[in-house]
Amino acid sequence: MKDLIIEKMYEWSKKPYQKFFKKNEPWNVTPKELILYPQESLGFHMGCFLLKYNFEMQPKLEDHDVIHVLTNTGVSVIEEIGMQYYLWGNGKKSAYLYMVIFIGTLFYPAQFNTFWDYYKRGQKAHHFYDLDFEKMLHIPVKTIQSTFNIK
Repeated sequence: MKDLIIEKMYEWSKKPYQKFFKKNEPWNVTPKELILYPQESLGFHMGCFLLKYNFEMQPKLEDHDVIHVLTNTGVSVIEEIGMQYYLWGNGKKSAYLYMVIFIGTLFYPAQFNTFWDYYKRGQKAHHFYDLDFEKMLHIPVKTIQSTFNIK
């Protein structure tokens, strides 16, 4: 039930977040175009991620899926909350991030150690959460991960 509440909160908040807080331009690429990139590239892995989970690219929110790919984070509610902890550890600060962390910790206090492990992983990585990933789609995932110490 908690997972369903969190998922509904995300669906309700996504559109206003895209409209009022995200100022970047949407990417002009589809998942099917992404899988045409070389197999080791971020673009290819991003396309595979989207197709594997049957996700559509969310305009202005593409970076979120890139973070999933780079950090090898799944898409369960616990993993989504964990990824926000990771980004917090990496230096990201936003009202949305703090809201997810607060509500996620409130709903899943037994997972706090797991969330804290994500936070510490984010601290160990070099600052990367706000890179222009669209310009990096041709770069091998392993190169990005090793350059920014993403684990």
